Amino acid sequence: MTGEVSFIEFGARDAMTARTFYGKLFGWSFEPGPGGDGYAIDGVGVPAGVHGGDEGAAPLVFFRVDDLDAAAAAVTRLGGTVDEIPGAADEASVAIYGEFRMCRDDQGSPFGLHRPPRH
Repeated sequence: MTGEVSFIEFGARDAMTARTFYGKLFGWSFEPGPGGDGYAIDGVGVPAGVHGGDEGAAPLVFFRVDDLDAAAAAVTRLGGTVDEIPGAADEASVAIYGEFRMCRDDQGSPFGLHRPPRH
């Protein structure tokens, strides 16, 4: 369904440290993600991941859309902004996680768009 929370991404300075913290805090389990620089998280309630190398990052909520290009165009039309995510379009990641766009609404608040993988 379009508009439901479909993915949560946690950025951290060090993904392994975040894995330890959230694993102990919530009992989440982790599997290595594509490229070896992050983890897929199980136990959040929706698909989730954590990546490192992101000093001062905060959790980011992604909303499901069926047509990523149309949704991104609507964000822009409504006064928001859309950015590509560097490296996120790699074929292995898209097959496992789908496609993502980082956005800001018309007041600058960050959120993401997510088209889940097609299976």
